[in-house]
Amino acid sequence: MATAERTAPTGSYEGYEGAFAAVEAPFAFVDLDAMWANAQDMLRRASGKPIRVATKSMRCRPLIASALAHADGFRGLMTFTLAETLWLWELGFDDLLLAYPTADRQALARLAAMDDPGRPVLVVDSAEGLELIQSATAGGAPTRVCIEIDLSYWTAGGRVKLGPKRSPIRTPEQAVALAREIERRPAFELAGLMGYEGHIAGVGDSPRERVRAEVIRRMRRSSVNDIRERRAAIVDAVSRVRPLGFVNGGGTGSLELTSAEAAVTELAAGSGFYAPTLFDHYSSFKLRPAAMFALPVVRRPARGYVTLLGGGYLASGPADDYRLPSPHLPAGLELDSMEGAGEVQTPVHGAAADRLGIGDRVYLRHAKAGELCERFESLYLVSGGRIVDQVPTYRGEGRSFL
Repeated sequence: MATAERTAPTGSYEGYEGAFAAVEAPFAFVDLDAMWANAQDMLRRASGKPIRVATKSMRCRPLIASALAHADGFRGLMTFTLAETLWLWELGFDDLLLAYPTADRQALARLAAMDDPGRPVLVVDSAEGLELIQSATAGGAPTRVCIEIDLSYWTAGGRVKLGPKRSPIRTPEQAVALAREIERRPAFELAGLMGYEGHIAGVGDSPRERVRAEVIRRMRRSSVNDIRERRAAIVDAVSRVRPLGFVNGGGTGSLELTSAEAAVTELAAGSGFYAPTLFDHYSSFKLRPAAMFALPVVRRPARGYVTLLGGGYLASGPADDYRLPSPHLPAGLELDSMEGAGEVQTPVHGAAADRLGIGDRVYLRHAKAGELCERFESLYLVSGGRIVDQVPTYRGEGRSFL
């Protein structure tokens, strides 16, 4: 296909081809114009409440720093492993909340050596977890912790749970019991409370199947009221044991819902910056595709088909076709249903295939956000139809935390 002029529309195949004319595929990139448009949309939906940036959804230190500097509405980081948290802390990031339990004793010992009132906060959801942390941090500064509560939705008379299987803390009584356990241990300091409504924030309500879409919409409507009432009751009960420094909630898919809760003081989001394909299936907001990867055409196996090099970058989660990467540009291409996205090759077919030659490129989008960065050492940054920078991913900095 002919090389595009620099005046090609932003976000078009011709525009990206012009920007990357001198770059060999495979490569990954972020369209900054789309990313900052998404950032502004997230801030609008947050209605003035600060958004803690979820690092697992970005996995690129320079872009994480840029997100925090972009607007006052982005404040603090939500990290995913303790090793990552300590690395970011040592690089100068602060206001860190580790949102997943840790059993990393060596990293806990390092944390215990920090004598700083703003040191990272760890999430906990059981006395057993407290015991492990205390055994690894004995003699150090008190560990700041955050209680995670379960915001899943139970249906079918309490027999079916919709939502991620995270914390066992579901009721005010359970939360108060853990808060009192924290308070009676001098090795800990209760800093806050968090809850992730993953069945709303991470599941779109307009998938391709009509019946499934209607079921999801009904579940979301029913669950929102349950979450609002239960979270408020838990926050009130725990605050009577110890005043809370923050109450974190939400995710990219539920910002406008969670921000409306008086009990919530801050939100969390990360995927919305990159806008992976899983967020195409929401009816309440629309994001602009920002993070992509390009693969070269290396075969023409049949009319209407071309085969790309690599591409088997599958997203975590249930094994369905929503977890596959999707051909984005040029328009009119689909994955082959028999092969999907493969380790060393990915066939695609459609109207655009016969216009592509060996060496041409296809631009694809990942189903999730930060996981793409585990496949590439750097991201090209594009703005105004031109490459403006190339920055390392976590992998490019020699870091692989999960």
